[in-house]
Amino acid sequence: VQLQASGGGLVQAGGSLRLSCAASGGTFSDYDVSWFRQAPGKERKFVALVNWSGVTTFYSDSAKGRFEVSRDNAKNLVYLQMNNLNPEDTAVYYCAAGTFHAIATTASRYTYWGQGTQVTVSS
Repeated sequence: VQLQASGGGLVQAGGSLRLSCAASGGTFSDYDVSWFRQAPGKERKFVALVNWSGVTTFYSDSAKGRFEVSRDNAKNLVYLQMNNLNPEDTAVYYCAAGTFHAIATTASRYTYWGQGTQVTVSS
């Protein structure tokens, strides 16, 4: 499966952005999809996961209560709604897919990755 992330940009602290991850080339509903982010000089970190059906979601502590992940299998899309953003959320955001059918928060477990979209939050 091929993934393409989009929707990043520059936003002021307290603002919102919605990222999208478009999938092609596979049976999208077979895959759990996660969002990761990577700030300059830091390791890639888990942000949020939505399972293959969209019923189960899981969030990092920093995302919980501010971000919402969802998917539309009919459109082969996964979304990450990010609210109340702060400068610490500045990073390149990546979507990734795997067929775990379980909670998987380690980047190395994922085979399929999108190209990343830059999110910059100004103070």
